[in-house]
Amino acid sequence: MGSRNSFSRILKTLEKQGGGEFGKYYSLPSLSDSRIDWLPFSIRILLESAIRNCDDFQVTTKDVENILDWEKTSPKKVEIPFKPARVLLQDFTGVPTVVDLAGMRNAMNKLGGDPSKINPLVPVDLVIDHSVQVDVSRSENALQANMELELERNKERYSFLKWGANAFNNMIVIPPGAGIVHQVNLEYLARVVFNTNGILYPDTVFGTDSHTSMVDGLGVAGWGVGGIEAEAAMLGQAISMVLPGVVGFELSGSLKNGVTATDLVLTVAKMLRQHGVVGNFVEFYGKGMSEISLPDRATIANMSPEYGATMGFFPVDHVTLQYLKLTGRSDDMISMIETYLRANKMFMDYSKPEKEMAFSSHLKLNLEDVEPCVSGPKRPHDQVLLKDMKADWHACLDRKVGFKGYGILKEDQSKIVKFESVGLPAQLKHGDIVIAAITSCTNTSNPSVMIHSGLLAKKACNLGLEVKPWIKTSLAPGSRVVTKYLEKSGLLSYLKKLGFHIVGYGCTTCIGNSGDLDESVASAISENAVLSGNRNFEGRIHPLTRANYLASPPLVVAYALAGTVDIDFETEPIGVSKDGKEFFLRDIWPSSEEVAEQIVQSNVLPDMFKSVYETITEGHPTWNDLYVASNRLYEWDPKSSYIREPPNLKDISVTPPGPYEVKDAYCLLNLGDSITTDHISPGGSIHRDSPAAKYLKELGVDRRDFNSYGSRRGNDEVMVRGTFGNIRLVNKLMEDEVGPNTIHIPSGEKLPVFDAAMRYKKKGQDTIVLAGAEYGTGSARDWAAKGPKLMGVKAVIAKSFERIHRSNLAGMGIIPLCFQPGEDAETLELTGHERYTIDLPNDISKITPGQNIIVKTNNGKLFKCKLRFDTEVELAYFDHGDILQYVIRSFITSKNGNVHCACK
Repeated sequence: MGSRNSFSRILKTLEKQGGGEFGKYYSLPSLSDSRIDWLPFSIRILLESAIRNCDDFQVTTKDVENILDWEKTSPKKVEIPFKPARVLLQDFTGVPTVVDLAGMRNAMNKLGGDPSKINPLVPVDLVIDHSVQVDVSRSENALQANMELELERNKERYSFLKWGANAFNNMIVIPPGAGIVHQVNLEYLARVVFNTNGILYPDTVFGTDSHTSMVDGLGVAGWGVGGIEAEAAMLGQAISMVLPGVVGFELSGSLKNGVTATDLVLTVAKMLRQHGVVGNFVEFYGKGMSEISLPDRATIANMSPEYGATMGFFPVDHVTLQYLKLTGRSDDMISMIETYLRANKMFMDYSKPEKEMAFSSHLKLNLEDVEPCVSGPKRPHDQVLLKDMKADWHACLDRKVGFKGYGILKEDQSKIVKFESVGLPAQLKHGDIVIAAITSCTNTSNPSVMIHSGLLAKKACNLGLEVKPWIKTSLAPGSRVVTKYLEKSGLLSYLKKLGFHIVGYGCTTCIGNSGDLDESVASAISENAVLSGNRNFEGRIHPLTRANYLASPPLVVAYALAGTVDIDFETEPIGVSKDGKEFFLRDIWPSSEEVAEQIVQSNVLPDMFKSVYETITEGHPTWNDLYVASNRLYEWDPKSSYIREPPNLKDISVTPPGPYEVKDAYCLLNLGDSITTDHISPGGSIHRDSPAAKYLKELGVDRRDFNSYGSRRGNDEVMVRGTFGNIRLVNKLMEDEVGPNTIHIPSGEKLPVFDAAMRYKKKGQDTIVLAGAEYGTGSARDWAAKGPKLMGVKAVIAKSFERIHRSNLAGMGIIPLCFQPGEDAETLELTGHERYTIDLPNDISKITPGQNIIVKTNNGKLFKCKLRFDTEVELAYFDHGDILQYVIRSFITSKNGNVHCACK
């Protein structure tokens, strides 16, 4: 390893105004290279990182030149290394990450290496937020009851995370109940600029949740990665990535009265999906930027995964600095941030003439063109204008089953089911709402839409409007600051009157933690939900709700009042008062001026943020009393139903196993387009009749203690049984049947996917998965790759992959293959009943990233696929079995402990 940075000549001192210095920094202007001025701000951040980390070993001067020459190299898909400044975890991904780190330590110890090398080299922020199940709602004690239930359910997991915080260096754990990870990141954890040992550099972050991109709204370059990739970054590995294109998105004008940030982000998501931005950065600029508040920017950045981009980036400007002050960052910190970014050509100053930058492509949006809208019923980028909602809903009922269709016969569309709720007669029909949730980091971080929903609730209550008692309503703020300003404004009481009680601080309905519906409702259900989330994939919100719409918080309240999505708000009343008077949405919809005035009056000020975050590491008494062992090597409990030693690290050898062949493989599943990580590895409740439930019962776990798949990601036995366990999975091998089953090809038997996979595995038979476009879309979910690997899946052949999921497959050593353009399983007339042989060399030196591979079937078909190991490093993972084995062997064989690729 080179001991000297190749760019030490441009290490300069950053002076303070009035004397003194902030520290030293690698000065981009000192390169005296005119190409920098043309680079998008997001690429300048990659450039600074490469320069600062340039040791001509992991990061070379050639890498720096490739980034400098971005305009020419990006179209060529050049590979670059990147080291983030920190890593962000939440508990659903934090547990399996700490499990892997603990497993790696034990493996190092068994191989005679130094276990202490398995330690984060960059700061790791772990926020426990992803386990708030809405067991109790519409009650004053909902928050306390749900919190106590979660602490009791997750005691073992939380103890394990506390052990990890003590056992590993550089790890901070934020206890449960503080808020959603991305909002806590935005309001508190984000540094914007680091000062480490006197060296200044931009804050950049890898997060193990796809919505890590929310912090891009603050000018911090961050995006979601798989946990296995995050683990490698923690351990000092430069993560290999393809130098991305950057789509310039120009904003102009201002939003019309009454239009919300949620309407804006759903519009942006649709535009970017249509444009095609997968694998690219999106960078926002233009005169309209001054009209977009920082919470609005964060809302747009948050949904980067939904529109397919790696980042939706907003460069730091005066709006950013104002927000840092609002959220209680110190004046000294803000001064350092501004001074550093201005000195290093990373500050966007709209008071000066805009300099033209080079973008890969451009889009424009006049904010005045944005209209109120929702998105759904099955995908977050399927925007529906509010004025078209009723007609669109009826069209969905009519259309054949698909992303915008349910195939309901005309004679069944008016069917009514009667039942009894809280002692009163009730009825449901298609389009009626059963869940209305103000939830998710996307919206609850934004005072504008939260105040908007409170004002609407106030007006509705004053007119005597009510929400039907069988609708499961909930409010899950992203941080406790939200509660402070809703209480101070007096609006929280009106939300409560309509049933929107605070149920917890964390991800709830949006992640599938909606809890059980009332039994009478569940048996009569007409299958609809509306929420202010960012994900509405079928089967995600609740197993019984097939139609799920994303909407702004005020529209969530509005639809809860209406009780149905089968309504035209322009021509039909939203409700009737007790005296029989009809009222329309326009009668209760607050104006933008009312919202802005209320935000000022409710004092959304620094003191609120300071008071909340001063005590953020002080947990609930139950958390504080958790026992934690002091040993550095974790002692695995074979009786544990939550934490198990990773099977891929138990018997690791010093020598890499090398590439494997795929010969005469059976097709485990034949899937269509937009298969999500929720389809592959559900995060919600564990169905009572599932293979995972049977396993837990055998361990003596009572059904009420099953918890969710997300909470059991530290147990491979549960997770492999849950793989492809979504009740809405459409597998073409099953013809018209929907659910987590498949055909075991040799016998023709219909079996749960897990049982079929184990039967293949027991007989030593390889399996593959066939898929359509956008395979693995949705949340960054390691287990969507780990699960298939443990099932014995050797390859996935798809039309295209979602970015993070392809990376996860590569990290786990599963071969990702793409059909040639214009081809897929249907055009090639593949049924899934064939056997497949993948012609891949068994010598890693003879395999190159992106090469064409021949696939043969036993019935004489032969077709080409593109190998989607995109970088040399990913080939190294494949050679070693997976990324974790690669890192361990690198530590064992490298004297200086640095991880590097030596695959060729």
